Amino acid sequence: MKIAAFDIGGTALKMGVIASDGKILEKGKQPISDSDGEQILQAILTWIAAHPECEGIAISAPGYVNPHTGFIEMGGAIRKFDNFAIKAWLEEQTQLPVAIENDANCVLLAERWQGKAAEMANFLVLTIGTGIGGAIFCNNQLVHGARFRAGEFGYMLTERAGPRDVPHYTMNATCTMRVLRQHYADYAGKSLEEVTGEEVFERYDAGDVVCQRLVTEFFNGIGTGLYNLVNLFDPQKILVGGGIVERPGFLALLREHLAWFSIGEYVDTVSHGNDAGLIGAVYHFNQQYRSHTRDL
Repeated sequence: MKIAAFDIGGTALKMGVIASDGKILEKGKQPISDSDGEQILQAILTWIAAHPECEGIAISAPGYVNPHTGFIEMGGAIRKFDNFAIKAWLEEQTQLPVAIENDANCVLLAERWQGKAAEMANFLVLTIGTGIGGAIFCNNQLVHGARFRAGEFGYMLTERAGPRDVPHYTMNATCTMRVLRQHYADYAGKSLEEVTGEEVFERYDAGDVVCQRLVTEFFNGIGTGLYNLVNLFDPQKILVGGGIVERPGFLALLREHLAWFSIGEYVDTVSHGNDAGLIGAVYHFNQQYRSHTRDL
């Protein structure tokens, strides 16, 4: 069986044709302007129309997602998806079965199905991107929480809240790639769109004093969150995902900065890089529609 899989992000939509055993047959990617929900939906329909061999749709999406009903209460960076019954909408548009799960949960499912966590009963996933996401696997179960909000690690405080609103002191506001880019853009007198994460890290490697400070602050924020998670959940591992992990030397650099927190041995990167969301979405589809895939 072939499944059309989609991993929705604030800046890009990843697309694939994936067999029900998780093998990736074809991939694509489309930039998304200003987290435009309409653009995302149109790109999904265009991909499906171009791949009539697909018999189902699997989606990894940000925000508060009910994996049973396919209703998105809050769409993360995609505000168009707030209070959106995306599963019902897509099924009406395509006449195909649809399954949807939170994006960080999909990364976790991919790891437990075909990755480094295949034999783990207790592990976490933390994703670094436009925002900070997370997922929890505890005592051999994926934890969704009472309102499908478990694992929102980006709302953890990285420092004691001061005079501004509390969200200003969370991981989402202090140590995402967007924040890192914005800080350098402010220094350089550029717009956010003119600065890439690659540029900041290249300048860091070259010894740029400003970028060295900004990247160190970035990793200190990540390290604070990881330190809290290690002591809250006592996991076997915390697997870090997001586009940044594909940067050569990222894991070594992260562990170097984690030496201060004495938790480097707990941290690793995800197995499937930017494909993890697609693969995990297919696992969830298989479970929803009782495919041959083994239960976790």
